[in-house]
Amino acid sequence: QVQLVESGGGLVQAGGSLRLSCEASGRTFSNYAMGWFRQGTGKEREFVAAINRSGYSSYYADSVKGRFAISRDNAKNTVYLQMNSLKPDDTAVYYCAGTDGSSWLQHRSTYAYWGQGTQVTVSS
Repeated sequence: QVQLVESGGGLVQAGGSLRLSCEASGRTFSNYAMGWFRQGTGKEREFVAAINRSGYSSYYADSVKGRFAISRDNAKNTVYLQMNSLKPDDTAVYYCAGTDGSSWLQHRSTYAYWGQGTQVTVSS
């Protein structure tokens, strides 16, 4: 089992920045690719970003490309999501997810482990 705990959400004005963190415990963190997903009110959970086990490859949804950056620190068992130039449309609960797979990282079904989510609210 892998336990994931997100932090760093909050209320920010449009154009502002936030950094989300997700700390993992329970298994060897570097064995897992990690992803961030989000779910707005009344919407389906959607892919935001993913990073492979080593941290050398990352993937982004078109809606956040150029504004968000995913990174990981395997020594700290933590994955990050730096969010810049935030827009009201970015308002959602953000979830961290982990998988021992290495492909299809944009798909929710790839991930076996999920955090409880952290709320991000962007005001206009």
